[in-house]
Parts: sequence; C-alpha cells; structure tokens
Amino acid sequence: MTALTCFKAYDIRGRLGHDLDEGIAHRIGRGFARALDARRVVLGRDIRPSSAALEAAVRAALLAEGVEVLDLGLSGTEEMYFATTHFDADGGICVTASHNPADWNGMKMVRRGSAPLDTATGLAAIRALAEADGFGAGRPGGVARDVAAEARAAYVARILTFADPAALAPLKVVVNAGNGAAGPTFDAIAAALAAQGAPLTFVRVHHEPDGRFPNGIPNPLLPENRAATGDVVVAEGADLGVAWDGDFDRCFFFDHRGGFVDGEYVVGLLAEMFLAREPGAAIVHDPRVVWNTQDIVARMGGRAVQSRTGHAFLKQAMRDAGAVYGGEMSAHHYFRDFVHCDSGMIPWLLVAALMSRKGARLADLVEERRRAFPSSGEINFRLADPAAAVARVRAAYEPAALARDETDGLSLAFADWRFNLRASNTEPVLRLNVEGRGTDIGPQVAALTALIAG
Repeated sequence: MTALTCFKAYDIRGRLGHDLDEGIAHRIGRGFARALDARRVVLGRDIRPSSAALEAAVRAALLAEGVEVLDLGLSGTEEMYFATTHFDADGGICVTASHNPADWNGMKMVRRGSAPLDTATGLAAIRALAEADGFGAGRPGGVARDVAAEARAAYVARILTFADPAALAPLKVVVNAGNGAAGPTFDAIAAALAAQGAPLTFVRVHHEPDGRFPNGIPNPLLPENRAATGDVVVAEGADLGVAWDGDFDRCFFFDHRGGFVDGEYVVGLLAEMFLAREPGAAIVHDPRVVWNTQDIVARMGGRAVQSRTGHAFLKQAMRDAGAVYGGEMSAHHYFRDFVHCDSGMIPWLLVAALMSRKGARLADLVEERRRAFPSSGEINFRLADPAAAVARVRAAYEPAALARDETDGLSLAFADWRFNLRASNTEPVLRLNVEGRGTDIGPQVAALTALIAG
C-alpha cells in the first residue's frame, strides 16, 4: 500500500509528478466511485495544462466502475457544485489546483446533494481505497455524456435569480479572470444580463483562459497581484473592480479608487443584504475576523454562527444551521439557494445590486465599518517550528485574555482587540489576523509579529 500525500483536509492537492499524477488520479477516481457507490458523477476541469490528462484519467476510472459521467469540460468548481444537484448526481469532481503554483494540481469533490466531503464524510474512505489500489474488475455500463451546454445554461439562470438585472444602475465594471477558467462562464452571465436589460459595461482584463498563466498565478489575495485590477479601475474610471482566482470560486473586490476591499467587510455587506430580505436568518462566518460580521448580524436581528475555516466545514455549518448565507474573509461566499455552496459569480452581482439600490460607491459602503472594526489583513509566516510559535504566543497572551476560542487555531479576545492564529489547511503556513473595536491595532500587530517570528 502506497501512502498518498495529495489528500488534504477536504480536497486533493499536490505537486505534479511527486504527489499527483495520472495513475494516482485514476486510483482516486475509482475510490470515489466505490466509496460513494456512485452511479452518476459530474466531472469538470480547470485550464491548467495537466488538467485535461488528469480529468481523462478520472473519467476512465469512473467508466471502469460503471458510472455515468456527466462531462462539463472546462468549467469552474462552482459549476460542478451546481450541476451535481441539478442532474441529481451521486457526486461531483472538478480537477483544479485553483490558486496553487503552476506545477500543482488537484481535485475538489462533493457527494450527493453537493454536500461536502471531508475525512468524516467519505474522503478517508476514498483515500484508503486509492492507497490500497486493489480494485480488480470493475462494473459494466460506464458511459460519458457531454452536458456542458445544458449545465451552463441552467447555472447562468440560477445566478441571475440573485438580483434583478433590470434594477441595476449603469455601472462600469472591470473584471479580471487572471487567465483562469472564469472568462467563458462570465461571458455567458454577461450575455444573459444584457438580454434582461442590465445596463452594465464591462472592461475585461486577462480574460482568455491560458493555463500557462502568462500574467502570474491567479490569486488576487496576494498584494503583488492587486494592481492588475486596481490600476485598470482607475485608468478606466470604473465604478467597481472584480477579480477571481483560477477556478473562480473566490471573488475579490476593488473600489472606484482601485483600493482592495478586504473580504471580511464584504461578508458584512452580504450578511446585511440577506438579513434585510430574511429577518432573523442565520449567517455563518469563519473564526478569523468576526467582530464586524457579528455586530452587523446582531444589529439586523440575525443569528451569527461560527464555523471552522474551510469550504467543507462552512458548507456543513450552513446546512446544520439552515443559514441563508455564509462567508469567509478569504473571499469564499456560500449561498443556501446555490446548493449551499460557494460561488465567485454571485457576490459581484449582489454588490452591484447593492450599489445600485443605495446609489452609493463601494468605498462608502465599507468605510464606516473599517473605522469601527479595523483589521490587520491576514499575515502569513513560514516557520521551521509553527507549534513552538503558537506556544510562545499562548504563554504571552492567554493569561490576560477575556475570552479564548479554539474553533480553528487559537483565538484570544481582549477589551478592544482580538487575534486568531491558525495553521493553514492547504499550505505549510501559520496565519495571523488581528482586529479591533475602533482602536489602533498597530502595536498589537507589531508585538505579535515579532513574537511569532522568534
């Protein structure tokens, strides 16, 4: 039995030729079919050069297990999520490494009902089967069907239910697909919006899918990648900028000045929108930066529910709480009416609708919240001994803390500031977030940074 290092907390990710190759992908595909007893599976892929071959290996594995494969071809992860429920499939797989380096690839997977997979809900069983590699004879009856056109049409129709196209103001929007998978899907949405009377004008940046990523790996969360969108917003005199990661399940915003809008404030905006529609509803949030969201939810009469960080955990918390919306500061946004899954296309449409309804710029919508609840942004540390760093922080700060939470990493709260320190689920990184209540958090950020760095 060969141990497979590409299995992470809730998906598959690894370096090509080291953690993942076509043979391993084939074993994972067969394990997926066996563990879920799947008869129908949705399959898609991103634009990376290795994705087509890995997708072919997974398809062959599913066919060997007698599965009806519904093939999306080039698509976003969220299109796979939606199609899994739309076609009443037993599960779905998207071959993607999202924003990871070019020599990486992976898979995101769901089970029936687009429900998440983690070690407790099937991922461990898939891993055990793939590692044992004792599949033997398969099942007859495997067949592949191309459903790309049907699936995308249904997906676009669902996206447009989140806002009234005719009620949108004449906004100019810069959209940056990062040469990832977003371009064709966005074009289908834009065409449908225009057909329904939306007076939106779009400026497309790095729009063509190109798995060589000539303009860099599409990860707008990195500060060095933000100018590619923000500068065009300013140059074009646009009202809004939007950028996506490689498989476009994350959506990032820029105001009219080209300024990056941190994800925690977007979570607050969307929570307020949904609570205005459904008073008393539950809103799920991650534990890294919480005070702004909790304040808005309380003020709007909603119920704030905290979840462990990560899409599998947020999705399950959404289902458990019956939440209408959930959001992470990392720009994942989850919607009950989108099969309880995350979408990178719904958020920008909602923000455009909010700007239209209020006649306000995005910068104005978030400025008050930034003053009330300043945030450091996520600070990452690559350390030889992350556990020792966490121990140093705990010893120095825990005795004076007013509250402690270990939902995900270590969170300690004080009178007017709070921090969360956690290990990444997908990278060998320690992540720090600091937030405050109308106070300067600079001294706390500096002290924690120095202590963590050793």
